[in-house]
Amino acid sequence: MKHSTTPQTRRGHRGGPARRIGRTLALVLPVVLVLSGTLAVTRVSWTRSPSGSALTASDVSPAEVSAKTVSDAPQDVLRDRLIGELQNENPGVVLTHLQQAVNGRPSLARHCSSIAHALGQAAERIYGATRAQSYARPVCDTAFASGVLAAHS
Repeated sequence: MKHSTTPQTRRGHRGGPARRIGRTLALVLPVVLVLSGTLAVTRVSWTRSPSGSALTASDVSPAEVSAKTVSDAPQDVLRDRLIGELQNENPGVVLTHLQQAVNGRPSLARHCSSIAHALGQAAERIYGATRAQSYARPVCDTAFASGVLAAHS
């Protein structure tokens, strides 16, 4: 009777490439699953909607998603903030803040006219055409004045 000189495992098989691959997968696969699950969880909005029910992907239309993306644009945030300021400040102060924002962030310059136009419309609703027009000045050309005129018409 001959005895083998090759080392054998408990079941009588050698540790070949399949066994090494299996061991590697046994170590790596749980790590990959945990990391991918962690990354997926960090992307979930954990806040509840105002109605108290959670939204699923099928509950939100693509138009709503694009509208939300647009409303978060810096120029829209600035416009909304400045229109809110009109409640407490006169249009002259708000136009100064618009000019300062554009000077501080030059990328807003291309939106300055539309923001000033919206401010003119809001000022006309709050102060009336004649009083709102008295605050007009050359911030972003004459967009504020044309906003007052458009709201008055």
